Amino acid sequence: MGELVFVGLGLHDEGSISLSGVEVARGADEVFAEFYTSLMPGLSLPRLEKLIQKKVVVISRRDLEEENGEKILESARKGRAVLLVPGDPLIATTHVDLRIRAESQGVKTRVVHGASVVSAVIGLSGLQNYKFGRSVTIPFSEAGSVAETPYRVILENKKIGLHTLCFLDIRVEEKKHMTLKEGLQALLTIEKTRKKQVVTSDTLAVGIARAGSKTPVVKADRVENLVDFDFGAPPHTLIFLGRLHFMEAEALITLAKAPENTREMAK
Repeated sequence: MGELVFVGLGLHDEGSISLSGVEVARGADEVFAEFYTSLMPGLSLPRLEKLIQKKVVVISRRDLEEENGEKILESARKGRAVLLVPGDPLIATTHVDLRIRAESQGVKTRVVHGASVVSAVIGLSGLQNYKFGRSVTIPFSEAGSVAETPYRVILENKKIGLHTLCFLDIRVEEKKHMTLKEGLQALLTIEKTRKKQVVTSDTLAVGIARAGSKTPVVKADRVENLVDFDFGAPPHTLIFLGRLHFMEAEALITLAKAPENTREMAK
């Protein structure tokens, strides 16, 4: 049997891939890539192919989720197949499922890790990574209804003093990428009915745009101000705060231009 290697592309553009990732891709019999689990706004497929010196077969959500990645597995059974993935390869459960399928069929697997938006946005904010609770995705509304799961997760994390990392929905096929404004408005809509003071106009939150690029934007402020703040183009990410350490408060003021009274929230 052959081998399937998951290679992380990192963040923003093709220049984020590691040297190990480039080396592995160049030595592959066939290279695949998916771009639907995350947005890499600066990535150019022709430049990526020139970098790894291979033709890249772009696969869809349908290929991986409905057809169980059979195109990739067929290639891996014959030789070495590489799957290029935005960020770090196994953050998305889809890729974990594919790895399990490969191993169960006798195909060896390994991972070449890449930078992840999880560590990137936490690092940019200055918050401490061990103080984050469960993360959640804010989805686009369906038929006018707004999913309440993100609101509940933020509430649960706040109860135990933990921060919440919120990813914003992406629909590559429709070329839709949720903005911070849309994500905040969805949560404010839920607040109107739940009324638990989880996400109000006075809530302090952190918005981050284009983590991993040369021009990331990091801004901490009250929700009513973040809604109208110009973060520029996606991808956007949102953080809601739990209990703050004094150093976290200083980091938010210095790195994210949070209001000076943020110090008063620190324990």
